[in-house]
Amino acid sequence: MKDKVVLAYSGGLDTSFCVKYLSEEKGLDVYTALANTGGFDAEELTRIEKKAIELGAVKHVALDITGEYYRKCIRYMVYGNILRGNTYPISVSSERVFQAIAIIEYAKKIGARYVAHGSTGAGNDQVRFDLTFQVLAPDIEILTPTRDLQLTRQEEIDYLKRHGVTADWTKMAYSINKGLWGTSIGGKETLTSNQTLPEEAYPSQLVEHGERELVLDFEAGELKAVDSKRYANTVDAVRAVEAVAARYAIGRDMHIGDTIIGIKGRVGFEAAAPILIIKAHQMLEKHTLTKWQAYWKEQLATWYGMFLHEALYLDPVMRDIEQFLEHSQTNVTGTVFIRLRPYNFTLVGVDSPHDLMKSDFGEYGEVNKAWTADDVKGFTKVLGTSLKIYNAVNGKK
Repeated sequence: MKDKVVLAYSGGLDTSFCVKYLSEEKGLDVYTALANTGGFDAEELTRIEKKAIELGAVKHVALDITGEYYRKCIRYMVYGNILRGNTYPISVSSERVFQAIAIIEYAKKIGARYVAHGSTGAGNDQVRFDLTFQVLAPDIEILTPTRDLQLTRQEEIDYLKRHGVTADWTKMAYSINKGLWGTSIGGKETLTSNQTLPEEAYPSQLVEHGERELVLDFEAGELKAVDSKRYANTVDAVRAVEAVAARYAIGRDMHIGDTIIGIKGRVGFEAAAPILIIKAHQMLEKHTLTKWQAYWKEQLATWYGMFLHEALYLDPVMRDIEQFLEHSQTNVTGTVFIRLRPYNFTLVGVDSPHDLMKSDFGEYGEVNKAWTADDVKGFTKVLGTSLKIYNAVNGKK
């Protein structure tokens, strides 16, 4: 009997090459496994399975981990308003560890000798997959044909053509990774510093041209209703936001950042729902959190996002940060009003029972109600004491 290898499969160029290479060149029984984080519908999953079998896979499975991915990761990214480089909602970065966990558990279940992925040697995903596989199953050997052979996308295409594989190769010019929390797009333009992706490279196209109000309701930091329609499952609420906002081509951008392996990386993305949800949640927090709650949450959220991006999700410190983030959301309840228009949006305002802008104490820039003018004079005098001492000792410069 042939040895089994479980391949983390998406149906894209890299993993398509791996199916053919591992079966033809290595003589292995290839079991393809797609860990779905919310980026594929039933029709796409059927098409991907058919393609895997045609390429030579012995068996294909789709592992739906969308709910687990939201519960164990996305909601904490919302609580932390996490945008890497103030831009990127860590879409693919956050998925990979959960996909790797699902893949390695499946490999152990079927008794596979090997596990494989299609990552190149120049990106972050190779570390995310390798590290997770090594931690959870150190006895299962990892195979990485694309990385080991240092193949370009064109060389992979040429190999598949030589082995009788037919496809729309023009579509494979772009590497597209889609999940519940956004879609990343890589292509020849993202390898440069001065070019952007063409309109047609984005999976979602602009179809709405007017303005529209979108209303989001949060309860303890979680999105629960969209345009007054309540959702028992927040995953469905996220999809509802995406269905509306993607039609306005909102959430497109280019992320430039430092990779795990030390080089600069550039990738395009579209993430209509994540951007709107994070920005709406952040505005609600500005009204409902105290100054120091907001400050310390931001510090911890920055670390959480960095560790998540750099494959350290399994470190126990992440569970500690999650407890802080969750507790911080106790009063983050209310409604956020957003105005959508093509390619952009405006946060209009919020309505919350926990809004700390209580006019009983004062109205900013207008009138003070809870203190007198003399109170402020005395407060300012005491506040400036340390500055006066410094200048008195060191002189005016």
